[in-house]
Amino acid sequence: MENNNNAPQAEQVADKKKTNKKFAIGFGAILVVGSIFGFYKYNESQKHEDTDDAQISSRISPVIPRVGGFITEIRVKDNQMVKKGDTLVVLDSQDFQVKLEDAEARLISARSNVGVANAGESVTQNNVVSTQANTNTIDAQIESAKVNLWRAQKDFERYQNLIKDHSITQQQFEQTEATYLIAQKQLDVLRAQKNAASKQTAAVAAQSNINRGQIAVANASIAQAEAGVAAARLNLSYTVITAAVDGQVGTVNIQPGQLINAGQSLFQIIPDDQKWVVANFKETQLTRMKTGQKVTIEVDAFPGQKMEGTITSFSPATGAKTSLLPPDNASGNFVKTVQRVPVRIDFLSNTDKELLNRLSSGMNVFVDVHLK
Repeated sequence: MENNNNAPQAEQVADKKKTNKKFAIGFGAILVVGSIFGFYKYNESQKHEDTDDAQISSRISPVIPRVGGFITEIRVKDNQMVKKGDTLVVLDSQDFQVKLEDAEARLISARSNVGVANAGESVTQNNVVSTQANTNTIDAQIESAKVNLWRAQKDFERYQNLIKDHSITQQQFEQTEATYLIAQKQLDVLRAQKNAASKQTAAVAAQSNINRGQIAVANASIAQAEAGVAAARLNLSYTVITAAVDGQVGTVNIQPGQLINAGQSLFQIIPDDQKWVVANFKETQLTRMKTGQKVTIEVDAFPGQKMEGTITSFSPATGAKTSLLPPDNASGNFVKTVQRVPVRIDFLSNTDKELLNRLSSGMNVFVDVHLK
């Protein structure tokens, strides 16, 4: 009976030993695999830094009108490819055409005012010449009158001596005296005429200065009117909104007849000339990263297709610092949070162009930076 009871116990001990041996082997295998995997990941971490917090980026050209008005025509549709200079939207131009015609009429009026001012200046210059000639004539007459006065004075002085000796008659003396007095009066009259002529010459010269000022004002009015015409013509041209770049139009959320304002964003054009990746790495990952390092890029939309790129620049500020509401650590309780820094990665020039054209801005990507 004792032998029968010991047999099952021996079998249980043997099974337990087998179980413990299998567990030890399995645990050892897991430990070895884990160690190998850990060593591999550690070794990889020394050569690579990766993140899936990355997106495709590209330039976005907004379509913004320079003048306001009612939309009369929309010549593009959603997702349409356009070339630089293609007409996108046409605004009602009647108001701007009227303003242009008004500016042109003002220019014609300003030019006619210059003609009138020039004609007035010509007349004034003729008057200046005439008054100057009149003054010169009076100067000559004054010199002649001075000579006559000198001769009459000398005759009068001789006749004064002769009348005392009764060598001449009283009538002859009075005639000589009258001639002397008349010569004095003529000289006085000529001097008065010269004074009047000088004043007239000064008045005409002043009028000439006024006319020249009016001509300057008229010329300034022409320049102002020409600027008004140029501005009106420019505003009229702005009623035709064209594409600033080659690219693909986004969603067009406008309708004919809609009133738009100057500076209002209508829709966007995504240029097809360049795309790049913006990867947001943790600040602790940047220790050994630098510009020029190679990067492997995988786009979620195209699994299995790897592209190559290089790091070209690092953002001077973290993503949180450049956000709409940056955190202020001086207020409230401070909790240290690992920050992320945007890093720009450019595709290599030999990247498949067809694949690049299929990339849309904002697509998620996985990037792997080769540190060595």
